[in-house]
Amino acid sequence: MPRTFLLIIDGLGVGAQEDACLYGDEEADTLGNVSRIANVNLQNFEKLGLGNIRDFYSIRSVDSPIASFGKMREVSAGKDSTTGHWEFAGIHLDQPFPTYPDGFPEEVIRKFCNGIGVQEVLCNQPYSGTQVIADYGKDHLKTGNPIVYTSADSVFQVACHVDVTPIYQLYDWCTFAREEVMIDEHGVGRVIARPFEGKPGSFERISEKRHDYSLHPPEPNLLSVLQDHNIPIYSIGKVIDLFADHYFTQYRKTSSNAEGISQLLSLMSANIQNSFTFINLIDTDQKYGHRQDPSGYGNCLEEIDRALPAMLDKLREDDLLLISGDHGNDPADDSTDHTREFVPILAYKKGTEKGVDLGTLETFSDTSATILDTHKIKNSLQGESFLSRL
Repeated sequence: MPRTFLLIIDGLGVGAQEDACLYGDEEADTLGNVSRIANVNLQNFEKLGLGNIRDFYSIRSVDSPIASFGKMREVSAGKDSTTGHWEFAGIHLDQPFPTYPDGFPEEVIRKFCNGIGVQEVLCNQPYSGTQVIADYGKDHLKTGNPIVYTSADSVFQVACHVDVTPIYQLYDWCTFAREEVMIDEHGVGRVIARPFEGKPGSFERISEKRHDYSLHPPEPNLLSVLQDHNIPIYSIGKVIDLFADHYFTQYRKTSSNAEGISQLLSLMSANIQNSFTFINLIDTDQKYGHRQDPSGYGNCLEEIDRALPAMLDKLREDDLLLISGDHGNDPADDSTDHTREFVPILAYKKGTEKGVDLGTLETFSDTSATILDTHKIKNSLQGESFLSRL
């Protein structure tokens, strides 16, 4: 009765893919640059085989890694969280979700305003989430108009102060945007509610009240197949948001990596059999990748590294732990955007004496095939299982 765990370290890339030139990311190297600049100390990741994937400045290779190791290629078009997580679930996208480098067109904004009963919105540009409330928060307090902004990702984000717009109303506005505005040709990957609080000069986002409204993923996918076989599915972090609140037996939202790790360890200790847990640790991406902070990114990886022994200790016989990333987010490049990179794959089974080199896997979906294989379910999705190689 195996349990499977897929742990995504958000924004963890290990070097530019062959098609990175199509995204302007030819020089991207998230982990390589973090290793070089932050001189990270990742002793437990080293034991798993992270340093065996390729040469890194401060991450050593070991003679007998306890996990199997390699890297994976993203074949779907795009480099955002929804695309990456969906490919882990066996879904391949031929076309990227739409992005808006010049802001949203007038017809989109007008339809949104008419639907929620406001005259206009503030901003309507690609913007940093913390900077946008600093620059437009005061006007928002005066006018009550929502702050609408985007990023390099396929997102329609709405920020409102909780003293001006109650959170339930912000959620209603974002539901309207998801269901009535950002559809068809404007079907962005996510509509995101971004509540904030505080006074001018010291506004702060309320991360635990953020809510993402994703498109409904195509079926069948890993989660729908597991659901059809009555296997409990658990979400930790933002994963449930990326799958439109579907499929999960239980979800646990988190406001930090520390909370996500704590929730994972708690779930691993529970008396649950034959289950799948999908975890996202977001701080590497949200707090440090987008903010161009290699040292903070490195400290964040070290925090995860310190938790690894506890995770491995809680695994049972036949359990499988997979660790990867959903895209790159190089904090040392010239952009705050995600980057088109290979991602690492570390696969650990309890009692393994020595892992094997998995090489370069052809798609993130090889993980979904491997998870189904572990649960003895025939794979009808994209990807090939590597379970027999472990």
